[in-house]
Amino acid sequence: MLFILPALALTSDTKVFQKIQKDFDSIIVKDLGQKKLIFSKDENQILRPASLTKIMTAILAIESGKMNNVVTITAEMKKVEPTISNFKVGEKFYLKDLVHAAMIKSANDAANSIAIYLGNGNKQKFVSMMNVKAKKLGMKNTNFTNPCGFDIGNHASTASDLLKLTEYAIKNKTFNSIVKLEKYAFNAINTKSRYVVHSSNKLLAHEPYIIGIKTGYTNEAGACLIARAKSNNKDVLMVMLNVNNRWPNAKIALNAVMR
Repeated sequence: MLFILPALALTSDTKVFQKIQKDFDSIIVKDLGQKKLIFSKDENQILRPASLTKIMTAILAIESGKMNNVVTITAEMKKVEPTISNFKVGEKFYLKDLVHAAMIKSANDAANSIAIYLGNGNKQKFVSMMNVKAKKLGMKNTNFTNPCGFDIGNHASTASDLLKLTEYAIKNKTFNSIVKLEKYAFNAINTKSRYVVHSSNKLLAHEPYIIGIKTGYTNEAGACLIARAKSNNKDVLMVMLNVNNRWPNAKIALNAVMR
């Protein structure tokens, strides 16, 4: 089912979205400045969110007030795959560095470490915190089973719910400062080993109006993206789930609404 605002019924924006809508399961695009919906398709369809999940993991870490705390990497923290920073057991990092790695590189060992640390050694305790926060934000069709975005059990969300989460997260200056970065370098505190993480968001380097936010991919979720574009008086947030030709279609969609 396709939903188009009457005001956009005959615009070139709408024609662009109609042309590419076959390439994604669900999409929602909102003009944050005008506080109005630009376009949506099946925004309440329950789907796998993949690593878009890490937005919740990151915002809980940021709001914990522990960003300058030191986290010691354990064997349990490393038991994830496939995108990892490959930390060594016993290495110590500031929590803020793990948040950067989780959001920029989408490093699963970083997200797993955040969850275990903030859950006081119990990852499921942190997952419960994620679900409590989701309910508070009105994410009625979301259930988290892990902090990384793996297709485990009933780990699911919707484009509409993920938009709510992201609208909340971007109210935080620290969150915004992280998600716009193309790369980030940091050292283990005790070994001085240097790590450099590069963004998985291919739009950041090539589109000057892009200021985040997160990519995702699993076999079940397909390619996913939450992108924020800001230029002059326009501030647009877009959530795309299970997208074919993710980068070309994201660029087409954002160019249409930002021109």
